[in-house]
Amino acid sequence: MALLSAIGALFWYNEWVYHLPTPVPQNYKPVSQGTPVKLNGPLDEYHSKPIFLHFFNPDCPCSRFNISNFKSLVKLYGSKVNFAIIVMNNKFYTAKQIQDKFDLDVPVLFDPSIAASCGVYSTPQAVLLDTEHKLYYRGNYNSSRYCTDEKTSYAKIAIKGLLNDHSKLVFSQLALRAYGCSLPNCDR
Repeated sequence: MALLSAIGALFWYNEWVYHLPTPVPQNYKPVSQGTPVKLNGPLDEYHSKPIFLHFFNPDCPCSRFNISNFKSLVKLYGSKVNFAIIVMNNKFYTAKQIQDKFDLDVPVLFDPSIAASCGVYSTPQAVLLDTEHKLYYRGNYNSSRYCTDEKTSYAKIAIKGLLNDHSKLVFSQLALRAYGCSLPNCDR
């Protein structure tokens, strides 16, 4: 019985820690909705479709929990949205290693300046840019650590909103307040 109680307490504690906001870095510069985001490299050429950036840290448990959620978004909206993975980690990974982890053939970038341009300071985070590269959504995928609550599937709601021209979507603080792992090394 003690073992079962210990496992339950550990699970509850991890859930509680996950819902704590990620500390905002001292040098953080907020980026408001509607702000043009400068993209470097191959993403700068994407203007025919919106761009969905998945900020991912392979060492972050929270990032690993939502791999299947990201894959489902690519499957649902890959013909209407350009997807890319932005790896936020100081360790060396190849694009192929990340693509294999996701079992997806999407661009993988290792440019931390993209996170700063989008106002991202934790993983996992979703960023959705319109065809003019203006910030439409930056926030969490879901209120659930395991991305299982369809009512709070914020990233999916944002994609639907942008594709259906809902320019004034309003999200709750839970959608917009970063939680997860601090950049770049998952200090929390």
